Amino acid sequence: MTTHTQEHTPHTGLIWKVFGILSLITIVEVILGILKPESLHLTKILGTSPLNIIFLVLTIAKAYYITWFFMHMADESKSLRRAVVWTAVFLIIYLATLLLIEGSYLNDVLSPLVKWSY
Repeated sequence: MTTHTQEHTPHTGLIWKVFGILSLITIVEVILGILKPESLHLTKILGTSPLNIIFLVLTIAKAYYITWFFMHMADESKSLRRAVVWTAVFLIIYLATLLLIEGSYLNDVLSPLVKWSY
């Protein structure tokens, strides 16, 4: 009978580092959401405001860190990591692009008919 012993190494420092990075990204998102700088909010690039693009990039960065460290993707084989991470990244980018295009279209079509601000 063979017994396998697995040595446990604490990752407390890494957890705090990832927590700090995720907290920093969230704080930036909240500050940008509250302040909504006019230069980022009222201009359009690629059919949307730069503020929306910043939110999308920050959200994808948070999803990456959560997947990589808390779902233990760093410990998996290279091919599995690529299959999971790249599939999710491309799916998120594709869905975000569709939402931005369709949202911009709806705004353009409905803006003469609907009062958007309160």
